[in-house]
Amino acid sequence: MTAPDTASEPQPVADRPPSVVVLYNFHGEDEYERLKDVDPNTLAFEPEYDIEVSTVIEEYKAVASGLRRVGYRARAVNINEDLGRLERLLRRNPPDVVFNLVEFLHDDAELEPAVAALYELHQVAYTGSPPFALSLCHKKGLTKQVLLQHGVPTPKFVLVHEPAMPKRPKLRFPLIVKPAREDASSGVEEGSVVHDEAQLQRRLAYVEHEFGTPILVEEFIDGPELHVALLGNDPPEVLPPILWDFSDLPEGHPHIISFAAKWNPLAEVYHRLHSICPAPLPPRVLRKVERAAIKAFEACGCRDYARLDIRIGQDGKPYVLEINPNPDLTEGVSFMEAAEVAEYTFEDTLAAIVEFALERKAELEELKRERLRQRHKPPSPEAVSATLAATEPPSPRRPGDSASDAPAQNDVGAA
Repeated sequence: MTAPDTASEPQPVADRPPSVVVLYNFHGEDEYERLKDVDPNTLAFEPEYDIEVSTVIEEYKAVASGLRRVGYRARAVNINEDLGRLERLLRRNPPDVVFNLVEFLHDDAELEPAVAALYELHQVAYTGSPPFALSLCHKKGLTKQVLLQHGVPTPKFVLVHEPAMPKRPKLRFPLIVKPAREDASSGVEEGSVVHDEAQLQRRLAYVEHEFGTPILVEEFIDGPELHVALLGNDPPEVLPPILWDFSDLPEGHPHIISFAAKWNPLAEVYHRLHSICPAPLPPRVLRKVERAAIKAFEACGCRDYARLDIRIGQDGKPYVLEINPNPDLTEGVSFMEAAEVAEYTFEDTLAAIVEFALERKAELEELKRERLRQRHKPPSPEAVSATLAATEPPSPRRPGDSASDAPAQNDVGAA
């Protein structure tokens, strides 16, 4: 991995630890706040996991606290849908690094790349992927086309722009239907996997009504599903993959990670989905997964850290389903679970991500200094002589010079 060896010992800048703003955007009510008032004994099933989970703000504050524990001057800042507040932060008193956890603006996830672009415009170092990768990976169909161009396997698919399949799409059932511009498993539900034309048409109509178009329809790879986390750059380190165990899901539930299974502690399916890390993969398959993950990460322009959703086909080939730049960093969950198995603590993983941004900051500052030096560098003697020779006036004509050296009559007249 290219993570600095001193990730847990940040180097001081001007005799002070680097300043980090953990920047996020949250506005409104946090549904997880209400879980604190729910009695688990009132549920119709016996929950296996805690139903009281961290709120959004608690998660972001945990990142800031983790960074402070390893020496950074870190604080969490909520821009609260206020673009002016973000501008003031970047213009008046920018930190050494913005830990970018902004996932949307004005309730629009497609504006996530625009926030990263503001960091670029203000030349403020920030963590995670640049605007291009954030924009690309939000568009599932375009991402899959990029993967195919780079030789990364992904399930066969078609992008639907109306609630009807095009003629002869050449896809084989079962299929999975999901919104093409949503993330975090939004729109992925128990009915997302379809087995015939009638189910397909009903699902297309439902997704179009609830989420609009385009809609992604792809062949469902009925094999093991992995979450593969990557940390670092040039190349990134592939952390131990997580295998999702579907064996305890309710009868009839497809082997998928639905929105409820991922995010709703009051749903039974949330407690019937289990993770195994490291995934017990044969060495040959693991090597294929690692190669595909790195290739996809680099093809889509990801940076610092990301998480990929991968399924293993019956042919033993890893198929990349989605790429998640700037994934969830909740302690003990998915990305951080893989980091912990790799023996990186929560704090050291966060610090490594900050150090990647600090390295870019140092490179940018050195580039600025070099440009300034070139601008004020005195010219060499050879350059001075060449300049003088180019600007020296012609010698006056003397008696005896050849007549051919005299100006032509037309030129004299023109003068």
